[in-house]
Amino acid sequence: MSAQQPAPTRPKRPAKPQFTQATLMLEAFLVGFATLVAYGLRVAPPATVWTLGGVTCVVLILLSGYVGKPGGYVAGSVAQLAVLAFGVLVPLMFVVGGVFVVLWVVALRLGGRIDRERAEWDAAHPDGPTPA
Repeated sequence: MSAQQPAPTRPKRPAKPQFTQATLMLEAFLVGFATLVAYGLRVAPPATVWTLGGVTCVVLILLSGYVGKPGGYVAGSVAQLAVLAFGVLVPLMFVVGGVFVVLWVVALRLGGRIDRERAEWDAAHPDGPTPA
């Protein structure tokens, strides 16, 4: 009989980029729906509404791919202002956008903390967990 080799484990993906990417993608959907609301309420000319909403959606989706790279988190933070600014067209977006700003800050802080704790654990246990 041969000894069974443990299955190779995939490297852990950092939590901070995962959380911030999810936040930016959810915000892209939020802006898409807010664009539909702004269009339905006729708060501005349709071309203006669709241009602002579409550009903001595309920027949020693109930024979700850049978090974790130099300047990615700063750009994501600036994008939060664009989401809040959408409140000019749909006033409720000030509230909902504010909730997403809080989620963004939580994603940055909590993700960073999880990554630090994982690094501490890995440093304290270089051989990995012992098999049961």
